[in-house]
Amino acid sequence: MQQSLIIISILLYSLYALLLIYYRHAWNALPKLLSPTSNLQPKTRISVIIPARNEENNITPCLQSVCGQSYPNELYEVLVVDDHSTDNTAERVTRFAGQNVKLIHLKEFVADTTFNAYKKKAIEIAIAQSSGELIITTDADCIVPATWLQTIAGFYEENYPVFIVMPVCYDYKNNFIELFQALDFMTLQGITGASVHKKIHSMCNGANLAYTKKAFYEAGGFTGIDNIASGDDMLLMHKIYRLYPDRIKFLKSTGLTVHTQPMHTTRDFFAQRIRWASKADQYEDKRIFAVLLLVYVINIWCAFLGIAAFFNTAYVYGLIGLLTGKTMVELFFLYPVAKFFNQEKILWWFPLAQPFHILYTIIAGWLGKFGNYQWKGRNVK
Repeated sequence: MQQSLIIISILLYSLYALLLIYYRHAWNALPKLLSPTSNLQPKTRISVIIPARNEENNITPCLQSVCGQSYPNELYEVLVVDDHSTDNTAERVTRFAGQNVKLIHLKEFVADTTFNAYKKKAIEIAIAQSSGELIITTDADCIVPATWLQTIAGFYEENYPVFIVMPVCYDYKNNFIELFQALDFMTLQGITGASVHKKIHSMCNGANLAYTKKAFYEAGGFTGIDNIASGDDMLLMHKIYRLYPDRIKFLKSTGLTVHTQPMHTTRDFFAQRIRWASKADQYEDKRIFAVLLLVYVINIWCAFLGIAAFFNTAYVYGLIGLLTGKTMVELFFLYPVAKFFNQEKILWWFPLAQPFHILYTIIAGWLGKFGNYQWKGRNVK
């Protein structure tokens, strides 16, 4: 029995380690854009879309950053879609009416009933009313750098991708739950850059995303995935990838990294991650499903060994060995990613966060598949 458990542990760890080593190699191979491109005269018309629900505390600094761009004002517009907010979000947006900002009320298009995919509908409606050839999405709790649009437009005009994935970073405080999220999210960002660069599976984050309006409509928009609450980013990405597999790019540049806030409570953190996990079985890109399955299984295995160790101390050494190996290979992968985001100092927290990461992965993965969750005052399936 013990020998079988050792063999399973070695096999799982070997597969996991090889995957992370490959991801590290892919991340390091991803070229870094050091400064905004290019010497070309800007010409791309851009539409920035920001869905917002109950964001009165965040929307003003977000719009201040979006409206403070180095990109010519006449070449971009900002469309904020108010998703049935019950606070003063809409009123905050109207203060920017003279700065290329247009407010769209989702309630004029969708009644607040049992609808499940409000964010997708918000983006879809905004795209229909947009004038740009390039659609850029971010979230209402995000802050974008002044060179954001200039960098994206320069890259687009030089390379003509149809879908651009870009980095997102958490601004954390020195408390454990926010440090934990920063580490977890930074890991996801590293995997995102690596996977997009090597075209091994589809990953992205809607807080910093660009795609052409033409490609959106050619892929059918959100048709076929409009019954799923989450997935306005990754599920759409795969639809476009099937049409243009060689024109999906990750733009690795600190000059366009979007900063956002982590969840401030454990409850909100789990609700967010359950929402993210809820679309896992909806991926048509089965390559990412295989990766998610491996990650979930190795975390389940760690938990199993932990429980077994309570009944037989012989399993303690196996558990320690697996946790040590898992932590070391994850740190090996994560270091160059942390260096890019200038967050190397929080890597000291990583070993302490390992048990909590295992627990949250198991719980969020399970509830994402079989449970319901509440997000911004809505019960979502």
